[in-house]
Amino acid sequence: MDPRLIELLVCPLCKGPLELLRRDSVRELGCRADHLAFPIRDGIPLMLESEARAWDPEDTPASA
Repeated sequence: MDPRLIELLVCPLCKGPLELLRRDSVRELGCRADHLAFPIRDGIPLMLESEARAWDPEDTPASA
């Protein structure tokens, strides 16, 4: 995913910044404030609360 696009996207709930997360082959965008990870499917971030999973920022470091 293009880093410039990630900089433009914000969490749909709190409007805070998002981080690119990688676990195995799965990519997600994580919100530290809400402790949610939004999936990226076929290069498209699904920014719906119903699609998000709980995420503990302390357990999963963000990708560089």
